[in-house]
Amino acid sequence: MEHRDIYLPGPFDEATATLKEKIFFSAIALFAEYGLNGARMEQIAEKAGTTKRMVVYHFQNKEHLYMQVLEYVYTRIRGAEHQLNLAQLPPVEAMVLLVETTFDYHADNPDFIRIISMENMQRGRYARDSARLKEVNRSALTLLDDILQRGQAKQLFSTAVTARDVHRLISSFSFHYAANSYTFALLFEEGSDAAAMRAHYRAMAVRVVLRYICP
Repeated sequence: MEHRDIYLPGPFDEATATLKEKIFFSAIALFAEYGLNGARMEQIAEKAGTTKRMVVYHFQNKEHLYMQVLEYVYTRIRGAEHQLNLAQLPPVEAMVLLVETTFDYHADNPDFIRIISMENMQRGRYARDSARLKEVNRSALTLLDDILQRGQAKQLFSTAVTARDVHRLISSFSFHYAANSYTFALLFEEGSDAAAMRAHYRAMAVRVVLRYICP
């Protein structure tokens, strides 16, 4: 497995972005739309306003670029969690904020959802080959462990729950809402107000998690 730094450009700004950043964010959009196999280097180059030769110059090949994108999208969501400073909040408030933020992150970042879905369709092939993804995602459980232990010490949370299971519960609810938004809305929510439904499911996610972790 290759050991290297994860490429972490800041938020994309067309006016100030470097060519490497334009290539990278073009790749995110095209991998999200077509997957690794469907997206072509020529398409990425065209969207970035450059040539395939420059894409290769900056990122070697399509597989290397895809790996960097995969690591980037996971690092971004873990970074969003870290910025919440949950250790400074009482455990119940910390858990509520984490659930709400996770739900909103999934809803507001559809490319993240699509790329993770595509990777699962490939049975996690590239995630398995990354030397960094487990390290990056370890913080998700560390953060939850801290909240749970503080809540358990105050007898607010059940001692039977684990950080892994709570993480799966939060991720499942958030991921389903975002990944199935089109079909679920079409089949079961036709005519409903989208913003109201989002608020409803966000609050529902909080209630479900709290009922699961509380004694």
